[in-house]
Amino acid sequence: MGPGGARAPVNEAGRGWAHTPSGEDGRGRMRGRSEFLRGALMCATLATAAGAGEAGGQARDTLRADTMVFPIGELRVQARRAVTTVGGASALEVTLDSLALSAVPTVEEVLREIPGIHVRTNSRGEAEISVRGSESRQVAVLVDGIPITLGWDARTDVSVLPASAPHEVNLVRGLSSILHGPNVLGGVVEMSVARGLTFPSRASAHASVGTDRAGGYGGGASVSVPGESAAGRWLVRAGGGFRDSPGAPLASGVVEPVPTDGGLRLNTDARSTDGFLAVRYARDGGGWVAFSGSAFQAERGIAAELDADAPRLWRYPHVGRSLAVLSAGSGDRATPLGRGDLEASVGVDVGRTEIASYASRAYERVQGTEVGHARTVTVRLLSDHTLGPRGDLRAAWTWADIRQDVAVDGVAADYRQTLASLGLESVWRVWERSAGPIHSVRLSLGGAWDRGDTPRTGGLPSLGAIGDWGARAGLTALVGDGQTLLHAGMSRRGRFPSLREVYSEALDRFEPNPALRSERLVAVEGGVTTRLGQGEFQAVGFRQELDGAIRRITLPNRNRQRVNADRMESRGLELLITQAVGALDLAGDLILQSVRLTDPANTVSREPENLPGVLGGASLRLPLLAGVSATTAVRYTGAQYCQHPDTGADMRLRGGALLNADVSRTWGLSSSRGGIFSRVEARVSGDNLTDRALYDQCGLPRPGRLLSVQLRVF
Repeated sequence: MGPGGARAPVNEAGRGWAHTPSGEDGRGRMRGRSEFLRGALMCATLATAAGAGEAGGQARDTLRADTMVFPIGELRVQARRAVTTVGGASALEVTLDSLALSAVPTVEEVLREIPGIHVRTNSRGEAEISVRGSESRQVAVLVDGIPITLGWDARTDVSVLPASAPHEVNLVRGLSSILHGPNVLGGVVEMSVARGLTFPSRASAHASVGTDRAGGYGGGASVSVPGESAAGRWLVRAGGGFRDSPGAPLASGVVEPVPTDGGLRLNTDARSTDGFLAVRYARDGGGWVAFSGSAFQAERGIAAELDADAPRLWRYPHVGRSLAVLSAGSGDRATPLGRGDLEASVGVDVGRTEIASYASRAYERVQGTEVGHARTVTVRLLSDHTLGPRGDLRAAWTWADIRQDVAVDGVAADYRQTLASLGLESVWRVWERSAGPIHSVRLSLGGAWDRGDTPRTGGLPSLGAIGDWGARAGLTALVGDGQTLLHAGMSRRGRFPSLREVYSEALDRFEPNPALRSERLVAVEGGVTTRLGQGEFQAVGFRQELDGAIRRITLPNRNRQRVNADRMESRGLELLITQAVGALDLAGDLILQSVRLTDPANTVSREPENLPGVLGGASLRLPLLAGVSATTAVRYTGAQYCQHPDTGADMRLRGGALLNADVSRTWGLSSSRGGIFSRVEARVSGDNLTDRALYDQCGLPRPGRLLSVQLRVF
């Protein structure tokens, strides 16, 4: 198997849909015509890479023996594709260039467009993600195979991750991979920057600029340069961009406690720059090497909670993050026992965060500071090998060294945590027939052992060495003349508390809890995916039981602390449908879930926080006159509970829908032959057109109506 895994056949213009069950490393995926998001970014990192081994064009076009192809004929899919893992619900692959995003978008904007994932902004200004009733620290985010959620906080703020570097973004829902590393309970978001790149025939470039009604603006450019030698092919991509915003608009009915300018939320201004470099080389026999580097820095304010006596009055004078990943693979090779391959990746994630706490909403007098320096080094090995004609064995080893130095009001403390995970999984082709009611059956069995340690704890008691096991089993069948996929699976996995959950005081707002225990999740799911006219329909039912669920509570002194609840149970139903009707492209999704928390020790708050019972949306794309096309989309978030920032008591937030739309026109360039630019696009878009006040958390409403204009050439 090559570095990108099996590739399902797709006809031109992306007019096809296929399911390719992958191993639990998530490397078997369907590739469409999507390139990375046309956008922005200035080169901030330099690196060189040299190749070893072989990489072949023939291997790149060959399907794995365990690939299950599920074609749907002439279906135009603009924004998402489905890829099914053995025994799990399909992953969703986003075609980034079809989304109406800003000129310099973030990963948060991309994920808000993907069905099956809930994105919200917390009181620290961070964008958190949740899947199937999970907490944000249970969802893994990987960049070029390296989990960047293994860190001080065990989660990633996707609002500070530029979306121009990845050429592919996938969401794996539900039964998470045994091979993705430790602490993965609630799904996986995978972003590919240098891994799995296709090799275009000529150089290309992308540039975009945009502005919005609030006075924000941004712009950026990227370039892609391919090359070829006698031994193989290479590709270099680089880009950079900037973004400046005076703040987020207030939605209708939302009032700030103090006057603001321009109808904007107080202290929500932001200014950022970022850049990336990606290099990939593949030899004609199968081996490959890839490097990706990115850098981001910003200054931004944090919206204070409304209707709170003691909200966070914070600003980030500086937020910076640099990530470098070096990967290499042998390619699919013959061995004395069959065929196999080996991949290795090393990632270095370095960040610096400065927090200033203010005495009042005037943001004039600083009353506290916190400066954090983070460094995480992660090593990951992946391999697979055939087990005779019907089986494959896959393995992964992940190790991470997490270090955090924190200075609160000048008083320094250092922390360190190490995490490791070893996983094995086998995939068996139990049944293969070209005719009959059952075409094929795949069985997946796997297990993992995870270990964690906290040798440095800022002078507080250590959690010590912790170990836990995980297991997963899944079954997938292709039935009904190849028109329907059935799947079922179950898994068990644990998550160790992060350093921040246990030890952080967050400028005297939290109290440490060295007695915090690990979480353990048992999950089952089953579903069906089938062709429906010129589209597809999927239904998945799930049930999850989380023992020792980590949640925050408010203490009598109004400080907060993270504690273990007895149990949190989630059950629900996911529905996904796509359909082409003539020139129209329609898509819809719906999640119905019930989450119940058992926490008898806490009498103030007994409801699960920030987990709506209903999530859903629908989109319609249609052509208009003179080459103009329009897209309209509605996203609905149901009622949910949050904890009041002063008392910690449960508060019910009403649900509601946001309406977004955009109109675009594309022109071809007459000089496109041989040039790096071939098209120009103009786009006018509107977010939250009804100006609905919809809350992500207590006292934190989503932005109001915002109109923007964007011009890009590519």
